Amino acid sequence: MELLTQFIDIVLHLDKHLAILVQQYGLWIYGILFFIIFAETGFVIFPFLPGDSLLFVAGALAAIGEGGMDIWTLCGVLLAAAVLGNMVNYQIGRYFGPRVFQWENSRFFNRAALEKTHAFYEKHGGKTLVISRFLPLFRTFAPFVAGIGAMSYTKFSFFNLIGASAWVFSLCIGGYLLGNLPWIKQNLSLLIVGIILVSLLPVFIGYLQHRRTA
Repeated sequence: MELLTQFIDIVLHLDKHLAILVQQYGLWIYGILFFIIFAETGFVIFPFLPGDSLLFVAGALAAIGEGGMDIWTLCGVLLAAAVLGNMVNYQIGRYFGPRVFQWENSRFFNRAALEKTHAFYEKHGGKTLVISRFLPLFRTFAPFVAGIGAMSYTKFSFFNLIGASAWVFSLCIGGYLLGNLPWIKQNLSLLIVGIILVSLLPVFIGYLQHRRTA
């Protein structure tokens, strides 16, 4: 319970925690951010890691030159993490194949999220890899499902690069341009909560539609 409380505190006050990490580790922060984004997109057991808010706050810190961070280096590092993470997730999906649908729901595996992402994939195909980048849970499971469905590697690579580029550049540069504005700086924690809620809204709407259909 204490670990969960600490995690929620880090997510909701990401601006403060990330700023402290930048001050402590300097340019090593690129490696820390790479690892977080790579893990969130590369392994289906880490869908809870911060994604959208992390990119925005990192861009905002780069705007003020915190720790010597450069926005283009940041975008390049995080783009590489997002692309490589999806590639690993895709290969894991290819390895396990359709038998993953027989796995039981557990603390480390969200079967409901997998099934919803699979249904989304069946409807939208490769576009899922682009759209899901902006949706928590779906973002982690989309490349996994693409691997299960044996999407061709060429097609996967194309949509992977497009989706990762749109996600990383829009949020990092958005944070870079807006994060240094006085109102944003004074209410960054509130904005982070807003980003999280907005990104979860499609998932909530989908849940309501499912309940209504049921």
